[in-house]
Amino acid sequence: METEDVSVREQLFHNRVRETIICVLLFACLYMVSYLILTHFRKAAEFVTDDSEDATVNKIALWMCTFTLSVAVCAVLLLPISILSNEVLLTFPQSYYMQWLNGSLIRGLWNLVFLFSNLSLVFLMPFAYFFTESEGFAGSKKGVMARVYEAVVLLLLLALLVLGIVWVASALLHDNVARKSLYDLWEYYLPYLYSGISLFGVVMLLLCTPFGLSRMFSVTGSLLVKPRLLEDVDETLNCATFEEDALSRKLNCSRTSCWVKLNLEVMKKEYQAVRSKRVALETRRKASPWQRNLGYPLAMLVLLALTVMCVLMVCFNVLELLLDETAMPRGMEDPHLGMASFSMFGSLGAAVQVVLILYLMVSSVVGFYSSPLFTGLLPRAQDTNLTQMIANCVSLLILSSALPVFSRTLGITRFDLLGDFGRYNWLGNFYIVFLYNMLFAGLTSASLIKTVTWAVQRELIRAFGLHRLPLTVSRSTVPFRLLLASGLSKIQ
Repeated sequence: METEDVSVREQLFHNRVRETIICVLLFACLYMVSYLILTHFRKAAEFVTDDSEDATVNKIALWMCTFTLSVAVCAVLLLPISILSNEVLLTFPQSYYMQWLNGSLIRGLWNLVFLFSNLSLVFLMPFAYFFTESEGFAGSKKGVMARVYEAVVLLLLLALLVLGIVWVASALLHDNVARKSLYDLWEYYLPYLYSGISLFGVVMLLLCTPFGLSRMFSVTGSLLVKPRLLEDVDETLNCATFEEDALSRKLNCSRTSCWVKLNLEVMKKEYQAVRSKRVALETRRKASPWQRNLGYPLAMLVLLALTVMCVLMVCFNVLELLLDETAMPRGMEDPHLGMASFSMFGSLGAAVQVVLILYLMVSSVVGFYSSPLFTGLLPRAQDTNLTQMIANCVSLLILSSALPVFSRTLGITRFDLLGDFGRYNWLGNFYIVFLYNMLFAGLTSASLIKTVTWAVQRELIRAFGLHRLPLTVSRSTVPFRLLLASGLSKIQ
């Protein structure tokens, strides 16, 4: 009997050690990748200064940002790793080399991501910001520790303020529960705060993702060579080259003229615009016929198919919410990996779910940085200050930590939430979940229709040469039948 107990304890010990090693290796890889990303965007002048104290403070803050960004990337990979692990165990149920991939490992990974994401949002990132902005209390000895003391004091004051706001919010919504003592801080107030943060992140995803889905077409189009209907690339390139040469001669030979000096900046802007146009035309001419005529349409069709698939899955989830209570997002303790596929289409459907989840995350990031409120946060290579990096890491962590709840709420996947991700207060409210699905489907459909119709009309205007008219060509000035008549006359 003792031998059996020892063997069970040894097995549990070896399982725990193996899970710890796997999590550490995964996080170490993500940390190195995050560090390379942040060093690519950071402003080097802030880390190589004459003041060694400021350089040390900035390096510590950079390490905290790297930790936060690695947690954000791991939060994005939570659902894909879980879904793919289940499919691997279904494909190789008796494989000796896949025994390490089990529900305990996946559940532990979810718990660690939840813990580290809240630790970064509540403590690390506020401390990093206060640490970089602090100078030490008046009259104290200058140094790194003086700045640490000031940052800790400010962080404690911020924590008291946030907890007070949480208590007031809980008192307004749940008067009887808000009378709990402060001993219930860990069991009630902190989960209530986490629930509010997750709801804020899910609302941000609701606002950014539909806009990002429409922006993905223009962003992808800027990276590929667009085919132009009824356009002679060589002729257009010659015109752009002649125009660039004319502006260049005007800039070089007429600098003594007073009129040119007054309009020098305007001419420089025109020269840069013509030069960019000429470079784009040269790229289009050098592109192969496959790139020019197949690459761009194929990419647009893939984006359109992914977006339509997301909308259809959300609409199907709305019907399930009305007919079946099990469609509501909920939490589970044991994932039971390797029992059944989380998609009715098997491994192919699971792969599609993974692609859609990653596509929604990329679209939300594109929509976030494309919105007027957050355009200023867009990082620039070798020119992003530390405060801006902290703001970017916080924003990405909020979006990524809400991605599992977002995907499960919309019905993109049937993999239920693990650990504390499934204990949010608002997840059990049918009206919030139903309204959320309806808003996402409506906003995404409207953005998609607007993007496609405007893109088609813009290409028709450019193809038929109406963009060269002296008046501004818009939807109201050029009706669709005029486009067709112009096109027919041009073909004849």
